Amino acid sequence: MNKVFDYYETDFYSWAQHNAQLLKEGKFSELDVKHLIEELEDMRKSDRQEVESRLAVLIGHLLKWEYQSNQRSSSWQASINEQRMRIARKIPA
Repeated sequence: MNKVFDYYETDFYSWAQHNAQLLKEGKFSELDVKHLIEELEDMRKSDRQEVESRLAVLIGHLLKWEYQSNQRSSSWQASINEQRMRIARKIPA
């Protein structure tokens, strides 16, 4: 295996820095394309799972806010605001 790619498994940070530098320098033929694709796909899955989780929390708190109005609290409001903010960061306008 190419020595440049060997440390993908053992030193991810250095691997990522090295590939970022290659991109900046336009050295595309030297990139670890296989692992870059894998990482990008994992990021996409992770982002989707995070959005789904935050939407579930948001919907739950909005339902509670609507149907249990006598139990409204500042923590529910803070959670609603937090979920909305974090979802907005993950989903482009």
